[in-house]
Amino acid sequence: MATVTLEGITKRYPNGFQAVTDLDLDIRDGEFLVLVGPSGCGKSTALRMIAGLEEISDGSLRIGDTVVNDYEPKDRDIAMVFQNYALYPHMSVFDNIGFALKLAKVNKAEIEERVHRAAGILELESVLDRKPAQLSGGQRQRVAMGRAIVRQPKAFLMDEPLSNLDAKLRVQMRAEIARIQRDLGVTTFYVTHDQVEAMTMGDRVAVIKDGVLQQVDTPQGLYDEPDNVFVAAFIGSPSMNLFEGSVDMSGDNPILTFGAQTIVLDQRYAWGNAALKGHGGGPIVIGIRPEDLEDASIDPEADGKPTITGRVELVESLGAELVVHTAIAAKAAETGDPDAVEEVALEGSESICTGRFSPRSRVARGDHIQLSVDADRLRFFDLETGMAIRGAR
Repeated sequence: MATVTLEGITKRYPNGFQAVTDLDLDIRDGEFLVLVGPSGCGKSTALRMIAGLEEISDGSLRIGDTVVNDYEPKDRDIAMVFQNYALYPHMSVFDNIGFALKLAKVNKAEIEERVHRAAGILELESVLDRKPAQLSGGQRQRVAMGRAIVRQPKAFLMDEPLSNLDAKLRVQMRAEIARIQRDLGVTTFYVTHDQVEAMTMGDRVAVIKDGVLQQVDTPQGLYDEPDNVFVAAFIGSPSMNLFEGSVDMSGDNPILTFGAQTIVLDQRYAWGNAALKGHGGGPIVIGIRPEDLEDASIDPEADGKPTITGRVELVESLGAELVVHTAIAAKAAETGDPDAVEEVALEGSESICTGRFSPRSRVARGDHIQLSVDADRLRFFDLETGMAIRGAR
C-alpha cells in the first residue's frame, strides 16, 4: 500500500486543449478517494495519468515516495479496473484472474493460492471454470476486480466500473466494492460521474469541473458545506435549490428577497456574519436543500418557520416521501451546468423549487401551497464568483 500524490498535474494536448489544470490531490494510504464530475470534466484523464496511459504535461506524480512521471504503466505497481471489464472471452475465470501473474512468471503453486484467495473474497469459487459469457454482469465485474486483487498492488484505479450494470446491480456492487476495499485496505482512486455512487462509497470525495478541482472533503462535508454553487448543485439528489436574490442586514431581522419571495429571518439567524453583512442589498445566491422544505399545512413547526409560496407542478410518490416540484416566482441561479438550469427554469419569472415532503402531505398538481423553510439550513453564495459566503455562527 502507498499514498498517491498529485502536485500541480496538468494535461495539455497538442491542439492546445487543456483537459486537467493544476490538479492537487493527496490520496492517503489505504484511503478510498472518489473523483466525481460531469461527463467530459477530465476525471478519467486524471486517472489515466496516474496509470501512465496518458503523459503528464506539467506537475509531479508520486506513488509512495517515488516520482513516477516517467515510469511505464507496468512499473508503477498499480492495478486498474475498467468500465468494460476487459476480460479475455476464451479464458476461464481462473485464467482471467491469474493471467497477470502468469505473465510475471509467478510459480504455479502461488498463482493457485492467490487466485483462490481472491475468488474467496469475491465469492467466485463456484465459477472459476466458467467463461465470461456464462457469467452475470456482477460476476464479470468481480472477476475484473479479482484480476486486480491478485497482483497485490500499491493502489487500485477504478474507471466508472459500474456504469454498464443495471440500477439494482449497481447498488449491490457499490456495497461490495466498498466492503472489499475496506477488507483489503488498498489505496483506491475511483472515478465516476454518479454523485450518489461517490457519496456512498468514498472516504473522501473530490469534485472536478472543466478540469479544475472544486472541493475535496468527506461526503457529509461536501453536502453540508459546499464551497461553491457548482458543488452545491452537483452534490445531493434532488439537487439544492439555488435562487438569485439579495439580503438586507440593516434592521434587527435579516430579510432575504428572491423574486417575489421574501423571508424574514429571526435575529438568531443573523449569526453576526460579517461576510453576509458585506453583501447587504447586493446580489447573492440563496441555497435551500429539498429536505429543508415541507408542506406548511402539515409541518408541526410551521408557525416558527418562514414560508414561501408556489404552485405544484409535479408530485413524485416514493413511498417514504414525496418529491414535490413547485413553481415559485424567483429566478434560478446558474451553476455552471446548463442542463441543471434548463431543468429548473420555467417561462416568465418562475423556476422550479424541489421539496422532499412527508407522505402525509396531500398536495396535488395545480395546488397553490405554502412551503415552510428550515432557515437554519439556508446556504449563501456570492452571485458573481459563485463562492460560499461563510462566517461565524
